[in-house]
Amino acid sequence: MRKIAFYLCLLFVVLTVGHKAFAQETSKVTDDSKAHSPSKVQDLPVHYYHLSFAIQETGADGKPTNSRTYTTTVTTDPHDTFGYIRTGARIPITTTTAGPQSGLQYQYVDVGVNIDTHHTQEIDHKLSLHLTADVSSIASPTDPGLHEPPVIRQNKWDSSVLIPIGKPAVVFTSDSLDSKGGMQVVVTATQIE
Repeated sequence: MRKIAFYLCLLFVVLTVGHKAFAQETSKVTDDSKAHSPSKVQDLPVHYYHLSFAIQETGADGKPTNSRTYTTTVTTDPHDTFGYIRTGARIPITTTTAGPQSGLQYQYVDVGVNIDTHHTQEIDHKLSLHLTADVSSIASPTDPGLHEPPVIRQNKWDSSVLIPIGKPAVVFTSDSLDSKGGMQVVVTATQIE
């Protein structure tokens, strides 16, 4: 009889202590999940940044020979995750048709600069964002290797980038296919006070 009473008491102690330990562990897991919940993300301060994009054509020595600048403003607000820049022209390309209604016709091609930003956020005093840049142009008509119809040159990049705040950073580069030069995209992020 004593053995049964002893085992019942031991079982009671194990169940009581085990229940309290489980309750504490559950409470800890719940607190940890609250720390990473979407409401905590929304509690982060929202900042605005002025982004300056320099599209630079470079010579054989790697130094810029031509530069164009485009600017926009982005925010770290998780509900405002998209921004874009569009600039360019619709160039008519001459085409001909055969048949009863033969003659000259035009097909329009978009050329210029398209820059898209997505999901901007601050990470350790740097700015993280997903960046897409598309730069296209028509080759110079003085190019001796140029044939009719005109050649359209295009550079396209798509990547997540991490840039320092307040300092210019080269985020994309590419060599030219027909010369020793190239192209690069330089981004400078400045916080708006």
